Amino acid sequence: MILHVLPGDTIVGAFNASAIEGEVAVCRECMVVGDVSGDTLPEFWQNRERYVAGEYPDAGGDYHETVVREFAKLTALSSGSEINLWFEYELFCQTNMWFCLSLLTESTADVFRVEPSVLFDDHVWDGFAGLGPNDLKKCFDARVKLSPADVELGANLWTAYRHRDYARLEKLSRTQSPAFPKLREVCVAAIEKESRPKEIITEIIQGGKTDFDKIFLEFKKKAGVYGYGDAQVKTICYELLV
Repeated sequence: MILHVLPGDTIVGAFNASAIEGEVAVCRECMVVGDVSGDTLPEFWQNRERYVAGEYPDAGGDYHETVVREFAKLTALSSGSEINLWFEYELFCQTNMWFCLSLLTESTADVFRVEPSVLFDDHVWDGFAGLGPNDLKKCFDARVKLSPADVELGANLWTAYRHRDYARLEKLSRTQSPAFPKLREVCVAAIEKESRPKEIITEIIQGGKTDFDKIFLEFKKKAGVYGYGDAQVKTICYELLV
């Protein structure tokens, strides 16, 4: 079996139009924010469900059905299967990918990383969202196979991130692997996650921008490495006002 783990619903249409062979699992989480604690996987999912329900009450849908079941597809594959992790470069996507790799440490499937490799430097943090079917084919053709050491690195990054072990995260950020481009920048962003985005938004507001849409666009220019959507930026703006 071939499984493609897509980073969100926004690229499902373009992926289906690409006619790339395989089944799809959609990552509908944002582990870059909120509670990522839990001594067991069921406890972890309970904490995530509680956080998502409180932070995004209008999201709708049954969390277990729409989120947990998609991740469960990763661990249900037999030997000889193939998993393609379609994740972008920025921290939002990377934390989700690290979590996926933590689930795959005992997997016997072949694991590949598919990145938005067609993007130029000025748009490197934009991700897959603006890409069409032919672009996705090019990205897929350039995929990188993960070694057992790469899978372990991803799992270790997840452990360090979720425990806020920034010394460990900094050390891991220096690992060289073609499966983890931009790793250094992303880990620095993770280490500074609680302070730097607030500083940047404060600077933007002090510079004269008060309209949220303008604040959001400026934040993306200055801090695209975080990959935050409008929901995450709105939360920070609210925190600065209270």
